[in-house]
Amino acid sequence: MGWRHVLFVNWPVGPELVAAHLPDSLSVDTFDGQAWLSAVPFTNVAVRPAGMPHFAGFRLPELNLRTYVTHDGEPGVYFFSLDAQGVLGVVGARLFHHLPYYYARISLSAKNDRVEFSSRRVHPGARPVRFHATYGPRGEQFHAVPGSLEAFLTERYRYYTEAIDGTLRYAAVSHERWPLTEAAVEWSANSLFRANGFASPTSDPVYLYSPGVETVASGSKHADES
Repeated sequence: MGWRHVLFVNWPVGPELVAAHLPDSLSVDTFDGQAWLSAVPFTNVAVRPAGMPHFAGFRLPELNLRTYVTHDGEPGVYFFSLDAQGVLGVVGARLFHHLPYYYARISLSAKNDRVEFSSRRVHPGARPVRFHATYGPRGEQFHAVPGSLEAFLTERYRYYTEAIDGTLRYAAVSHERWPLTEAAVEWSANSLFRANGFASPTSDPVYLYSPGVETVASGSKHADES
């Protein structure tokens, strides 16, 4: 996959608020005592099986709400929801990767370093979600310093998910280090928190932007066999 026009909107919250929404086998990962919830809009480009040529891939705009966790000391990401445009991508991710994907109508346009992203969930039977933001880079590009908040929020190489039978699964994700800037963001809609059972955070978010990275994800594996 190639992840492009990536916005990380990150809110510090109390660890107990996040813990109540996690599988028992996962622990909340914190930075300076705070848990974090992150909304991440972006687009996948050229999504395809490993080894297939670039032209064989498909585009998949996406929006997710995630937090940061550990399992047996291994840090990773846990997704509360992922909204995506492609029906086949949504079905495939649910069946083969046990990820909570929902079908949505998503538009993304980029012009002059400004990205307009709009998403409306239309998945049958699911809670409605609307999200709209305009964003872009601000300031000089950098790579996150190890041990920094920026590294904590972005340099994650594993995600965890819970299968329908209750077992914990994970996938390894490899990519180069994120090229980052601060981000300028304008909001008009965000109901991700309500749809996932959270109150909207009252804290000020930390905004980060990246033009993107190339990524490869492994197949889904049983977490206790890693």
